[in-house]
Amino acid sequence: MEKLNKALQGMMSYLFIILGALMASFSVACILLPNDAIDYGTAGIGIIISKLTGLDLSIAVILTFVPFVLAGVFLLGVKFSIKALVGSVAYTVGLEIFEKIPFEINTEHFLAVAFGGALLGFGLSLILRYGGCIDGSEILANIVVKLISDKSGKNYSMMPILIIFNAAVYATVFFLIDRNSALLSLLVYVVATLIIDRFTDRFEAIKQVTIITKDESNLISAIKDKLKKTCTIINSKGAIAGENRTLICYVNYFELQKLRDIILKNKGTFSTVSTIDEIIK
Repeated sequence: MEKLNKALQGMMSYLFIILGALMASFSVACILLPNDAIDYGTAGIGIIISKLTGLDLSIAVILTFVPFVLAGVFLLGVKFSIKALVGSVAYTVGLEIFEKIPFEINTEHFLAVAFGGALLGFGLSLILRYGGCIDGSEILANIVVKLISDKSGKNYSMMPILIIFNAAVYATVFFLIDRNSALLSLLVYVVATLIIDRFTDRFEAIKQVTIITKDESNLISAIKDKLKKTCTIINSKGAIAGENRTLICYVNYFELQKLRDIILKNKGTFSTVSTIDEIIK
């Protein structure tokens, strides 16, 4: 029964990732692009390439995303990369389908882009919430943060890297395509990010995971081996359970998916996740 429940949960996570990817692709193909705005991240790069070269939009997007997925396989794990690939394929197929659907919002560009950005944010929230990803900028930011953290031993937020990456995308749109398009696209980013932060509790921030367990050895070993992370161990006592150990570990949003898998494999644990604004050392 437990294996069946896990299998169903796995299937549901892929279904929600696909649903989120289709929502995002509908927003881009049917609302944002017809109103002179573009998606952000690597999808935005794919759209820029398509506009400048005439290459088919879906092909340009998937070609832009593939290198980041391949990098994610080696540095972030196969499970995450499979979900990222499923999401990106669903997003690309959605673009191909929705581009051919006659759909138009007869309103001002500003209102259409605000609505499209919100819908895009909802779709991306679903993908991120279920451990997926359709944007290479998030994979790139995760890889850079991981490399820096491994060398320095400190935890860093992905936000500065994401801001720099997307600033470069919008600067390219501003100078090579159209100034108004760049400003509308920036509005898409702001609206989508607000929605994502609302439903994923600021995925770019550092997460503190508190784990209460009676047998900490397997957890600590798995955290060191699979996440290359350490954790703080505190002796604690429950009113009913008695003596136990409390582990505190700091990870980013994508590492959190791996840590959840580690925790689920160790029965008899209780854990909480909170968002950390700043760590002072």
